[in-house]
Amino acid sequence: MENNLFTNSHILSWLQYFSENTDIDLEHVKILDITRKNKNLIPTVEAHRCVLVFTEAGNKDIFYKMWDVGLGECEVIYNEGSEPSGPIKRDKVSAMIDRGINASAGMIVLNPNARSTIKFGMDNKNFASGSVKYVGSEIRSVLLSKMQIDERKNLCVISGESIAVEAAMMSGEGTVIAVEYKESDRETMEENVVQFGLHNITIIDHVGKDTMEGLPIPDTTMLVASASLGQELAYLTGINPEMDFVIYTLDFKVAANLRDILARYGLNDVTVLQIAVSKLTSKNVFENQPAPWIITARS
Repeated sequence: MENNLFTNSHILSWLQYFSENTDIDLEHVKILDITRKNKNLIPTVEAHRCVLVFTEAGNKDIFYKMWDVGLGECEVIYNEGSEPSGPIKRDKVSAMIDRGINASAGMIVLNPNARSTIKFGMDNKNFASGSVKYVGSEIRSVLLSKMQIDERKNLCVISGESIAVEAAMMSGEGTVIAVEYKESDRETMEENVVQFGLHNITIIDHVGKDTMEGLPIPDTTMLVASASLGQELAYLTGINPEMDFVIYTLDFKVAANLRDILARYGLNDVTVLQIAVSKLTSKNVFENQPAPWIITARS
């Protein structure tokens, strides 16, 4: 069993402490232990009005990172020291950017502007600029929907940079394996991971035993069809014959042949659709966006 810094008894004692010293309704508290692997603080605070966060000493820029992504108005309820005792303090994140975490402890983060729904299809300008050419937000929304992401799902995303980022935000208890073949694209992915405060993404340079052994086995893979498609399908269906796939392509011939290709790997439940998006320009003319085929497949 994982050796956790905060056990159930520790968590209960902190809940009792905040219950006795604040007027917060603990029924609606989201508990997040970021001392454990793969836990994302920023997306969790963005999505919940009240988060009980457990941290360890030495996190020097935790509040600066929150302020940097627009969470400066959030309020932090905390105490001094590592035990749930003593006087309560309350400060906005914006007033705490020069301080870090000096002791392993619990704190409550209140976000009055938390969104109550899943955030699909972020604007491309929010992502790190670099070598990556991001898919349009409307198309990304459809792809994410087709992936049927839940909080605990393990995912693999191949050459789908912005999709990997949003999927990691949604799958807070799961993991994302981001496969980027180009070094420049991996560097851009690293920038996005830092920018969005994500800890549940692992970036690798290809699909195979040497890169994926020891990582969580994906439940679903989203990939952009390429010359490596056969090798990717062979390995991924080999480690999980029940894996679901969502495939993106702009090539009609590839889309037309995918049923036969997928059948070779036991993927016979296949749906093929095409998405078209047009946007009205400043000149009152509709401009057509690339119209990809999206293929879902399962055994």
